[in-house]
Amino acid sequence: MARGIGIGDLVAITAAVRRRVTEDRVSVSIPSYNFPHSIIDHTKVKKGQQIELTGEITRIDEESGRVTIAMGPLVTVDIDKIRLVDKYRPPKRKKPLRDMVVD
Repeated sequence: MARGIGIGDLVAITAAVRRRVTEDRVSVSIPSYNFPHSIIDHTKVKKGQQIELTGEITRIDEESGRVTIAMGPLVTVDIDKIRLVDKYRPPKRKKPLRDMVVD
């Protein structure tokens, strides 16, 4: 895995605000993602301001160096544009899967 990133990890990507679409929605430009993307935003961000978007990794393509992130819709970006926020840790079992054998 590249840079210790795996499926289920929480990552962040920095996007630039392009314009305000409606009073509660803004259009953002995500690096290496060649499609328009809008997000719900109730703060007063301005055009050109940087905003951080977070999501979980759902797919890693080692050959092309790209990852797919679930941020509402699935967004595929270059792996060098993301920053690891939190590693995925599977839940721990409190009880064993089967009963213990008693002699």
